[in-house]
Amino acid sequence: MKETFSKTEKSATAKSDHSQTIRRTLFLLLGLLIMAYGVALSIKAGLGTSPISSVPYVLSEITPLTVGNITILMHCTFILLQILLLRRRYRLLQLLQLPVAVIFGYMTDFAVWTLDPLVCGNYAVKWIFCLIGIVLVAAGVSFEVVANLVTLAGEGLVLALCQVTPVKFSTMKVSVDTALVIIACILSFLFLHGLYGVREGTIAAAFLVGMISRQITPPLTRVAGKIFGESPGKS
Repeated sequence: MKETFSKTEKSATAKSDHSQTIRRTLFLLLGLLIMAYGVALSIKAGLGTSPISSVPYVLSEITPLTVGNITILMHCTFILLQILLLRRRYRLLQLLQLPVAVIFGYMTDFAVWTLDPLVCGNYAVKWIFCLIGIVLVAAGVSFEVVANLVTLAGEGLVLALCQVTPVKFSTMKVSVDTALVIIACILSFLFLHGLYGVREGTIAAAFLVGMISRQITPPLTRVAGKIFGESPGKS
């Protein structure tokens, strides 16, 4: 009797865990879609993309590849760098960053395509588009954090660098973002003979995305707890 009850209990727990994983996955996918539209709006505004999107945008202007295609390739590079940095300490579970990168890349191209008919008029309208894009990127980051399944490859690289150096996450994040912006500027001047993808909107995104995300995450965590079926206080 006890054995039958134990099997039933285990089966119920397994079903609950499976259901929660599906909900978390859907939550992550929604976050990726929101973030993709944030990137697309930033591109549409023309005031500069977020630091992590600056290199894909510039390369999309240089090559026949789309922003989404190059985003996928860049994330694959980030994954490879994580493996080289961590070696035996690299967790195979983090390879889930690869399908996430592919999905995010195609979502970005889809968002850019759907927003193509929008017209940005004067400078003020461009800033409205840019700020909405920043808020959406921040919200997407919060969804990713709350889903708690897998980090995007960019954040994964920052975490890997923190593991092999004494530098704290916030400092390393700024360093990586700065490096990406510098690379985007160099590529832009070398191949496009001007500055593309890096403007005042890039600086705004660098400062605001993290701040806004920190404000969104706590209430989103409470909402997600109800969606995931967690009891209060359970992480």
